[in-house]
Amino acid sequence: MHKLYSMQRSGNSYKVRLALALLNVPYQAIEVDILHGESRTPEFLAKNPSGQVPLLEVAEGRYLAESNAILWYVAGGTPLAPESRVERAEALQWMFFEQHALEPNIGAAYFWLALVKGGRDLQTHALEDWMERGYGALQVMENHLKTHRYFAAGQLTVADIALYGYTHVADRCDYELSSFPAIRAWLRRVEQTPGFVPMDWQSGAQIEDPASVVAGA
Repeated sequence: MHKLYSMQRSGNSYKVRLALALLNVPYQAIEVDILHGESRTPEFLAKNPSGQVPLLEVAEGRYLAESNAILWYVAGGTPLAPESRVERAEALQWMFFEQHALEPNIGAAYFWLALVKGGRDLQTHALEDWMERGYGALQVMENHLKTHRYFAAGQLTVADIALYGYTHVADRCDYELSSFPAIRAWLRRVEQTPGFVPMDWQSGAQIEDPASVVAGA
């Protein structure tokens, strides 16, 4: 069984947990609280030198980092991964978009405004830029969804999961989605998918103490 090191409230971590749930793939979830430095310990850095979650152990001693790379790995050979060459490229196109246009802005705003105590005061200088660029990303998504039900292959794929991760919490960090009806309809479609789980859902194999895993307890 794979071990998934993730943080419950992290959008990037949630993307992987959502994909695994939709595919009904069992895994062992290990909670890593990045807000308390648990991803910066020597033990964790030995697994992932970037000190980030999510991190998936795909074989003993072999780890895969970066949420969208993990998504692509777990979705391989399933309906979540498009089969044709062009549709695979279209899914990747939107996953790259998520990481360069959506996550650095809405993801950053969510982290500092919704997760970090006092984060709004600490990031006042950056918030205006996050809002402007985040709204720009949402508009690109809205324009696509006006004529498409999903982002690639005409069905739910890893591209939708990647984009859902932070879009669905945008309203928790000052973004107003009332002017994006196509996005709101798409969010509902994703949430109505059989096997869908919300961000606060925990698998039955949740481990709260990563130190015990590192120590082999």
